[in-house]
Amino acid sequence: MTRMPSLIALAAAGTLLAACASAPSNPMSFFVTSTGSGQGANLGGLAGADAHCEKLAAAVGAGGKGWRAYLSTTGAAGVNARERIGSGPWVNAKGVTIAGDVASLHGNNNLTKQTALTEKAEVINGRGDTPNTHDILTGSTADGRAVAGDGDSTCGNWTKSGEGSAWVGHHDRIGLRDDEPSRSWNASHPSRGCSQDALKATGGAGLFYCFATR
Repeated sequence: MTRMPSLIALAAAGTLLAACASAPSNPMSFFVTSTGSGQGANLGGLAGADAHCEKLAAAVGAGGKGWRAYLSTTGAAGVNARERIGSGPWVNAKGVTIAGDVASLHGNNNLTKQTALTEKAEVINGRGDTPNTHDILTGSTADGRAVAGDGDSTCGNWTKSGEGSAWVGHHDRIGLRDDEPSRSWNASHPSRGCSQDALKATGGAGLFYCFATR
C-alpha cells in the first residue's frame, strides 16, 4: 500500500521529464539586440558582436544556433553582412516570419517596428517615441554589402567608440523624409560618431540585428 503512491509519482515524473526533453527550443531565429555593448559602436569587432548575439539568445533559450550580427566590415579582409547570416528563413521572438531567404530580406521583407522585436519579444522605440532608438548599426548598403570608398562606415570595423562613423538603418522604417533611405531597415544614413552619446544624438543606442545561421 505504501509503494503505490511512490510508483505513481515516479511515473509522473518520468512523463514530465520526457515531455521537457522533447519540447522544442525557442524557435526564434532573428532579433534586434535589447542592449548594445555600452561602448557605442565598439562591439569588439565582429567576434564580439556575434558573441553578444549568442549571449542574448541563450538567455531566452535560443542559444546554439550559430548567431551572427548583421554587420559589414571594410578593408582587405572586409565582409558583407548579407553573406554571414545564413540562408533563412528567419522568424522573430513571436514566430512571425521576417524573410524567407537572403534575397527577400533585401527586397520585400516583413521588417517593421512591430516585427523587429528584441530577443525578449519587446518592441523597440522608434521615431516619435522618447527616447528614439530606431538607428540600428549595420555598416551596410541597402543590398547588405560593405559601403565602398575610403570613408569610415563601420566605426573602424566595430572597434571605435570615439571619432568615426557607421551606417545605420531604421528598424521602424520611418525617417525625416518619405524616401527610400528613410524607410530603409539597413542603410538610412551615417551616424555622427562612434560613441554612445554620438549614436544617441542621431536616434540610436548601439543596437544591431542578429540572425541565426542554423
